[in-house]
Amino acid sequence: MLGAIVGDIVGSVYEFDNHRSKDFPLFTERSHFTDDTILTIATADTLMHCEWDFAAKYREYGKKYSSSYGNRFQDWIDEVITGPYDSFGNGSAMRVSPVAWFVNHDHRVMFLAEKSAGVTHNHPEGIKGAQATAMAIFWARNGVPRNRIRRDLESVFGYDTSVSVSELQKTYEYNETCQRTVPEAFRCFYEATDFEDAIRNAISIGGDSDTVAAIAGSMAEAKWGVPDEIREVALGRLDDHLLEIYQRFADQVGD
Repeated sequence: MLGAIVGDIVGSVYEFDNHRSKDFPLFTERSHFTDDTILTIATADTLMHCEWDFAAKYREYGKKYSSSYGNRFQDWIDEVITGPYDSFGNGSAMRVSPVAWFVNHDHRVMFLAEKSAGVTHNHPEGIKGAQATAMAIFWARNGVPRNRIRRDLESVFGYDTSVSVSELQKTYEYNETCQRTVPEAFRCFYEATDFEDAIRNAISIGGDSDTVAAIAGSMAEAKWGVPDEIREVALGRLDDHLLEIYQRFADQVGD
């Protein structure tokens, strides 16, 4: 899940100030973790508890950490909304990466991805976004070539991943849905030459930069790992609690 954390922190300063180029400082003084990191680590924390109560853990973290949550998710945290609210937002995909490291069978990845999404994002597209992201990570960490992952994302999940990064840099617009975030994030990973290049691709297309980069980064980590210097800077931006949960999970699964 470190790739998602890195993507979130790098993208935090570009979400509402898009930078449509791959030439930018990876970290700045203003770079910080957002809800993407908070909920990704909450997913990892949930998985380390056998009851797998994602709803309780997401609310716990949401109440502990204020962030730029969507309005309906904030209402859900505050229990104004008490159950899943049929969302197909990209939040289900940006928080799912620990699932792909926690289990070692594809049907378990699909099951837990749906379980993590369904407490809020129970719309079929919300569940599909989480499952597709988790499976792309799972396949990548098991050495499946990217052209086969692309084929399966298109055939199994119905995503069109054909639009190039160069074209997305010209045409992509801000979008918070799984339908218009997951395939774009995958394309950024698909064209990348290494982990850092995937993050730079993701920032360069604009849109919901922290989330696109979190999803692309989570896929890229599974293929290349995260360079030590990037790891050190990103983990240095976490508070003690988030860092402790991250480290426990990483030690358990080898992330």
